[in-house]
Amino acid sequence: MIRNIIKTSDGSSTIFLPEWQETYHSRHGAIQEAYHVFINNGLYYYLEHQKTNSIQLMEIGFGTGLNCYITYLESEKSIIHIDYVGIEAFPVTEAEFQQLNYVTALKSIEKKSVFDTIHQSIWNQKTTISPQFNLTKRLEKIENITDENSFDLIYFDAFGAQVQPELWTEIIFKKMYKAMKTNGILVTYAAKGSVRRSMQAVGFQVERLPGPPGKREMLRAQKL
Repeated sequence: MIRNIIKTSDGSSTIFLPEWQETYHSRHGAIQEAYHVFINNGLYYYLEHQKTNSIQLMEIGFGTGLNCYITYLESEKSIIHIDYVGIEAFPVTEAEFQQLNYVTALKSIEKKSVFDTIHQSIWNQKTTISPQFNLTKRLEKIENITDENSFDLIYFDAFGAQVQPELWTEIIFKKMYKAMKTNGILVTYAAKGSVRRSMQAVGFQVERLPGPPGKREMLRAQKL
C-alpha cells in the first residue's frame, strides 16, 4: 500500500494512505492530537488519579512512533518510569520515519538519536531507551493479542472504524479489557456510539470527553 508523508495543520507531519483516504494522525494537527488524547487525557490523567510513578503502557497502532516519542519526552520531565509496548503489524520504513519532522516540531533536536533508536530498535525485544523508559515493539496484529492483567494504560490508536471496523468491536475490546489491570485506563481519539457501546458491553466504564482540534469528542474507558 502506498504511504505518503504530508503536513498537518499544526505543522507536524503524518502519513497518508491514498488507497484508504486515511491518515495516521489528525489532519488538524498530529502533535496536538497526540498531546490532547494520549498525554493529557491518558498519561497524566492516570498519574494524577493513581498516584504512581511507574506505568506499564501499551499502544495499539505504533505507527509513526509519535505517541511513543512524546511519552518518552514527558517521562524525562518528571520522575516516571515507563515500560512501553507498541503493537504494530505493518511498520514504517526508515526512509519514511526519517521524513517525519517530529524532532524539530517538538523542539527536541538534541533527542534525534532517541527518535531514531525508537524506530531502529529490534522488534519483539525490550530496548532501554533511558533509565526511565523501556520500549518493546511487538510485530503483531491486534487480533492476536493475548496479554492478561498487564497494563495500566492503553493508547488505542488503530486506524478508524470506517476503514478497519474489525478493530473496533467487542471482540477487540474484550482483549483490551483482559490485558488491563484493575483501574487501568484506555484512551482513544474515536467517539462513535458503536465504539462506546462495544467498550461498555465488555465491562468498561466509558466517558465522553472534548476531542482534539477538529473532533467534537473522544473516549476514555476504565476497568474498575
